[in-house]
Amino acid sequence: MRDMRTTTLVEGLRFGECPRWHEGRLWISDFYDGAVLSVGEDGEVRREVEIDGEPAGIGWLPDGRLLVAERLSRRVLRVEPDGSLVEHADLNDVATFHVNDMLVDPAGGAYVGNFGFDLDAFLAEHGIPAALAEPGPPSANLARIDAGGTVSVAAPEMRFPNGMVLTDDGRTLVVAETIALRLSAFAVSADDGLLSDRRVWAALDGVAPDGIALDHSGAIWVANAIAPECLLVAEGGAVKERVETTQPCYACGLGGADGRTLFMVTAPDSTAAVRATSREGRLETVSLA
Repeated sequence: MRDMRTTTLVEGLRFGECPRWHEGRLWISDFYDGAVLSVGEDGEVRREVEIDGEPAGIGWLPDGRLLVAERLSRRVLRVEPDGSLVEHADLNDVATFHVNDMLVDPAGGAYVGNFGFDLDAFLAEHGIPAALAEPGPPSANLARIDAGGTVSVAAPEMRFPNGMVLTDDGRTLVVAETIALRLSAFAVSADDGLLSDRRVWAALDGVAPDGIALDHSGAIWVANAIAPECLLVAEGGAVKERVETTQPCYACGLGGADGRTLFMVTAPDSTAAVRATSREGRLETVSLA
């Protein structure tokens, strides 16, 4: 196993989320800066979309329009060709607290996670061990938005559904259940994107999986929200690679001209009151070539 360390590409973020490589640039949302940003491989930052709220998960419809999950309103917004923002879907009947990460599939359907409970309040009262223990805080629903914007429950009773990947054949969705310390997998219906046959893809000892990214090998890169690291995990839980980051790692994504650069967003912690008033977040990279 290689012991890889990162290079800091961008500093001064508040709290980055959902790195996605798109049309030659790395796109991320910044919760507390109210913006979706794009970053060139040279570190040049553009503010692509301003959000009146807290943007989280992002993804693109087949026609190229950007979708943005807005945490506080529990909605998914759509950026129209003229730059205007419209409501794509309202998740309030499914999400019981802030929405977070999102995956948009090739057909234009989307899966969206949510906290399920007030994480900061729970941690302030009970601490991290209580959050990770059974039965822990309330569970949450994973939401499904079909291509027409209709919302349904894709999977109930998940323990903080967070980052997601779809396997290359489109038949398996893997979801990070952050406070369950595991990756869970579902079979995906080719007809309508509905989920079935839930199973544990990898149990992760001491790793709180946040954002995840599918590696070219079929293993999954896992951002560890409780340690300064990003891990390459095989099905079953074996750790194949470890990247040391400068701060706890909250999301990751693959990109670059050759698709072999791992991008990771990091911050000292995820406490909203602190992150909203400081700029200690970073975008870090490492070459996997």
